[in-house]
Amino acid sequence: MAQHVIKMPDVGEGVAEAELVEWNVKVGDLVREDTVIAAVMTDKATVEIPSPVEGQIAWLGAEIGDTVAVGSPIVKIDVAGDAAASTEPADDTPEVKSKAAAEPEAKPATAEPVAPPAAEKKPAPASVKSTAAGATSTGAPRPEGERPLASPAVRLRAKEAGIDLRQVPGTGPAGRISHEDLDVFIARGREPVVTGLRPDTSVEEIKVVGLRRRIAEKMALAKSRIPDITYVEEVDVTALEDLRASLNATKRPDRAKLTLLPFLMRAMVKAIAEQPQLNALYDDEAGVIHRHGGVHIGIAAQTPSGLVVPVVRHAEARDLWDSAAEVNRLADAAKAGTATREELSGSTITITSLGAMGGVATTPVINHPEVAIIGVNKMMVRPVWDGSQFIPRKMMNLSSSFDHRVIDGWDAAVFVQRIKALLETPTLIFVGD
Repeated sequence: MAQHVIKMPDVGEGVAEAELVEWNVKVGDLVREDTVIAAVMTDKATVEIPSPVEGQIAWLGAEIGDTVAVGSPIVKIDVAGDAAASTEPADDTPEVKSKAAAEPEAKPATAEPVAPPAAEKKPAPASVKSTAAGATSTGAPRPEGERPLASPAVRLRAKEAGIDLRQVPGTGPAGRISHEDLDVFIARGREPVVTGLRPDTSVEEIKVVGLRRRIAEKMALAKSRIPDITYVEEVDVTALEDLRASLNATKRPDRAKLTLLPFLMRAMVKAIAEQPQLNALYDDEAGVIHRHGGVHIGIAAQTPSGLVVPVVRHAEARDLWDSAAEVNRLADAAKAGTATREELSGSTITITSLGAMGGVATTPVINHPEVAIIGVNKMMVRPVWDGSQFIPRKMMNLSSSFDHRVIDGWDAAVFVQRIKALLETPTLIFVGD
């Protein structure tokens, strides 16, 4: 019997360490070659670590949420036969930094959200371990409190279908549930759902790791350091919506459909040209404001794993159609988890919008170290007095926050009022282009 050591791989691009966000196995589990053992997350993306050998898990060298240095051993696998030539020494000391341990505070990068990580969960013991001959379906239902293993897509599909994953047998490694397992469960008929009111005393512990932890740290940093002011103004977008509908009706087939965002982006570019101090990053530790010539607009986007901010670079050099196409491309990449680090960093001002869920007003959190964020609220038809009667108009609020250390309240109001004027008379957006 020999022992194979798996070390934290070098994922390239100068990354020296990665955060462990998922274990798919536990000590004692049998694994086959190419079985995914764990998932780690760098500041760019999530990387799965497969087993290069077949054997039994003998040791796990980190806990979920720990930061592991590249080259540190993280898994030891007992392999059958004389495999000494293909194994590595098993006496390495892992270099793991626990979140609970004393860890120097890292200086946050500039608006660098990361690609969505793998699902965050505690490894659950499988009812039946996989063997060299292949994985065997686990039994169901599972014991009380045992959390089934499944990908975020499988969990979402089960939730939408009203299926309790604890009742679904999993055929993957360590009992992991796949889409095929769901198909089989549905085809064989579901368990009857217990009706009636009854107390739920369950408590689920969810460790904050991966993208969720980065979002939490980013929000805490912004709220603790930035004394912000929020300015809310309503905008009559009736003329803008008429123009948008007309442009979409006559657009070329190869062009993206126009939403409100490209118009807002063009209005922001024009307003920033008059108030360049809004397009800046504030290094509060050095006491330096970095005012940028290029307008790099971050578009806050919700993904299945959390909030990310892909960046439309050089919005000042893009027309409506180019802006729309780039927003669509980045949104698709963010949702699919394929956005690169470059596409998720470098913004100088941000737009946040909840679409139809936008509410009447919001208090957007500034994307540190930026100094301004523009929030788009829900559009609705409201009666507006025109001097002689009430007429229906399409109205929408802009809720915008500003770093009050850098931007005075008057300047914030002037900026929003300029954007309002451009959106209410949208032909002005094209003047000078």
